[in-house]
Amino acid sequence: MKIDFEKYTNRLVPAIIQDNGTQKVLMLGYMNEEAFLKTNESKKVTFFSRSKHRLWTKGEESGNFLELVSIAVDCDNDALLIKVNPTGPVCHKGTDTCWMEENNSNFGFLSELEKIIENRKEDFENTESYISSLFQKGINKIAQKVGEEAVEVVIEAKENNDELFLNESADLLFHYMILLQAKGFKLNDIEKTLLKRHKVD
Repeated sequence: MKIDFEKYTNRLVPAIIQDNGTQKVLMLGYMNEEAFLKTNESKKVTFFSRSKHRLWTKGEESGNFLELVSIAVDCDNDALLIKVNPTGPVCHKGTDTCWMEENNSNFGFLSELEKIIENRKEDFENTESYISSLFQKGINKIAQKVGEEAVEVVIEAKENNDELFLNESADLLFHYMILLQAKGFKLNDIEKTLLKRHKVD
């Protein structure tokens, strides 16, 4: 890996820190060659502190280390993307990221849909929508709908109509996401369960 430390007068290259699991950008630090070498050796991300004028291993005081997963250099060889497994909040202010975001996985449109379902659940008595009507009918009705949609997925899986199969699959996932929230859970909880199983295997 070739890193152009000499491109900068202070020989410090920016290092973008990204959570390997959630893909969230956690923070931005700076590395000189010594910090880069120590990071690779210790497997804990080490920066060069511009305020303290010394090497600084993230977590050396708080215990919230950044366990190294991988390092990639950009196309100009002057910036690093470092994927990590954080052992606690990353920002010195106690938040998950330096942008004060929660470090949760983002599932694209599914995360947007999950938020819509959450809003409908919180105000289901005052909102007229299909989702609200299911929350009004209670857990038994929601669970029943998941069962019905699951049966329809199985039926379509045996046929050769891909469009119908995908539509029924979307219906099943949609209703399952409603059931999850009715039980007080979200997609992140399912992800965590799968990750635990993956580590065991």
